[in-house]
Amino acid sequence: MTEFLDHLWVFFISMLPVVELRGAIPAGAVLGLPLWSNYLVSVIGNFLPVPFILLFIRHILSWMKTTKHFAKIALWLEEKAEKNSAKVMKYASFGLFVFVAIPLPGTGAWTGALVAALMNMRMKYALPSILLGVLAAGIIMSLASYGVVGIFNFFL
Repeated sequence: MTEFLDHLWVFFISMLPVVELRGAIPAGAVLGLPLWSNYLVSVIGNFLPVPFILLFIRHILSWMKTTKHFAKIALWLEEKAEKNSAKVMKYASFGLFVFVAIPLPGTGAWTGALVAALMNMRMKYALPSILLGVLAAGIIMSLASYGVVGIFNFFL
């Protein structure tokens, strides 16, 4: 039961914006989850919000701009996406893949989906690029996380 709860915890962490699987995979490694199940749960959780972001974010941002409390957040999100869109637009789908795959702050599935939606990238191009980026970021984070945990355990 504990392993199930740990997987559930990792799943929800991977769905969070900013944290995504870049935080979920290390958390699962520290919790002692097996590499493959941690990877799979993190990838699924990280990718799950992407189609919804692609479909609804423009409408949500438009609504947010009409409210007093959310207008600044909407403008900030649009600025962030616009700033990153130049990197993505130059290479289209491949650029989106690379942007999502590189596990650095400010990149990832959420920002990639936001950029794709605000660039009006078609879903049939955006979804595979983001999915492949999430898969690649998951591999990078798994290798780094389990390598660090393995080294740490070696010296204990």
